[in-house]
Amino acid sequence: MHIYGKNVAKETLNSDTIVKRILLEKSFNDKEVLELINKKNIDIIYKEKRELDHLINGIHQGIVLEIKDFVYTDINDVYNKENAFVIILDHIEDPHNLGAIIRTSEAAGVDRIVITKDRCCDVNATVMKTSAGALSKIKVSMVTNLSSTMKALKKNGFWIIGTDMNGTDYKKIDYKGKIAIVIGSEGTGMSRIVKEECDFISEIPMKGKVNSLNASVAAGIIIFEAASRR
Repeated sequence: MHIYGKNVAKETLNSDTIVKRILLEKSFNDKEVLELINKKNIDIIYKEKRELDHLINGIHQGIVLEIKDFVYTDINDVYNKENAFVIILDHIEDPHNLGAIIRTSEAAGVDRIVITKDRCCDVNATVMKTSAGALSKIKVSMVTNLSSTMKALKKNGFWIIGTDMNGTDYKKIDYKGKIAIVIGSEGTGMSRIVKEECDFISEIPMKGKVNSLNASVAAGIIIFEAASRR
């Protein structure tokens, strides 16, 4: 997998992530990044800007790291964690939304993010870039069946809190203990089956004429509300 950008590079080089090689634009001169590369003794391949532009569909800032594909964590190890705080993403397809939610979750102290194998963006280079290094500090699990996973969470003492336009004011929900908050997809929100598995439905009251928020914005509001009350 190729990841790119100065902030991602700094976070990655300061972590235990194994970097196979680094592609640098010939004019790259960020001293902090170069010092980190030298400490890691990683091979550098210098490229012209147009070569990196051709390789990366995004703003690479003159640096591209080649690493192993992202490794997902088995969901089972979170079931027995005391007061675990989990975020479930019900078919989030935009990598920028996924990256932003991961960044928010890490900042709020979330223990685990759960995504689905089908109809959901996986952890790719864009997600890595948008998360600004948060992926090196938070665990992500990929599951095949979200409904079954939610049932398993509930059997292990979790309360499942869904998010929808018709529910209880999010500020009146009890977020203590072992909880999992579900964030629905960008277009249709939570699927019917997922919604049926929720113990509570939380709603962000809207005062304007717009009746919905971007998935990552809504996630940020509820995640930090939950974090502040735990």
